[in-house]
Amino acid sequence: MLPLTERAIRASFLNASRKEVSDLSLPAGFDELNWDDLTYLGWVDPKFPKRAYVVVEQEDGSVAGVFLQQGEKRTGSRAQCSWCDDVTLTNDVQFFAARKAGAAGRKGDTVGTLVCANFGCSAVVRKLPPLAYTGFDREAARTERIRRLGENVRGFLRTLTD
Repeated sequence: MLPLTERAIRASFLNASRKEVSDLSLPAGFDELNWDDLTYLGWVDPKFPKRAYVVVEQEDGSVAGVFLQQGEKRTGSRAQCSWCDDVTLTNDVQFFAARKAGAAGRKGDTVGTLVCANFGCSAVVRKLPPLAYTGFDREAARTERIRRLGENVRGFLRTLTD
């Protein structure tokens, strides 16, 4: 992911009001982020723990962001993250809902997804997968997982503008 400025992030949101954008807090350690290790930037707002934000670079090089609301914590069996598709993680998966952009969002239409609670998908897909069989190309599998993660996040954002 290309490095982003605070201004670019704030300007990228598809479904947030000006007030919500002005109220957002950037993630802790924003100035020290290693952008090369991120497929998308996601964080929970420290001032508003039920609010979260995701920003991703689009195929055309533009940046799109989304404002999310965190659902209630689940108990019971662990769900699979819809973005990184990892089934071996020990961390929680959380339900997030996003208002649709434009008139649909103003009417109250939302889209939901299950995502790693700490938005750690970028780190998950960059780990070498286990050797599945003799001759398995672990590097190619990692590259494909990174590509698919970006595709899944961008696909979710597209559902907000449909």
